Amino acid sequence: MANTKSAKKRILIAQRNNLQNRFYKSSVKTLTKKFVKNLEIYKISKNSDNRKKVQIILNSIYSLIDKGSKKNVYHKNTAARKKAKLAAQLKVA
Repeated sequence: MANTKSAKKRILIAQRNNLQNRFYKSSVKTLTKKFVKNLEIYKISKNSDNRKKVQIILNSIYSLIDKGSKKNVYHKNTAARKKAKLAAQLKVA
């Protein structure tokens, strides 16, 4: 157990950061699964409404990844890699 005031503060900060990191990472994973599912639907139907839905999901994933990168949840290269992978999946469709 922490003895000093600064060590106690560091524990609290670590817990706060852990919650923040978990929020961004789990949200990105969830939206990515939703993106892939809707992308498969779009590949089958080739409907413009489905394309818009996929694009909206992709934009929200980009936003979360960028915010996470800004808060040091993701390294900038990891964020770029994730975004490029998603963009390539959409381009193939």
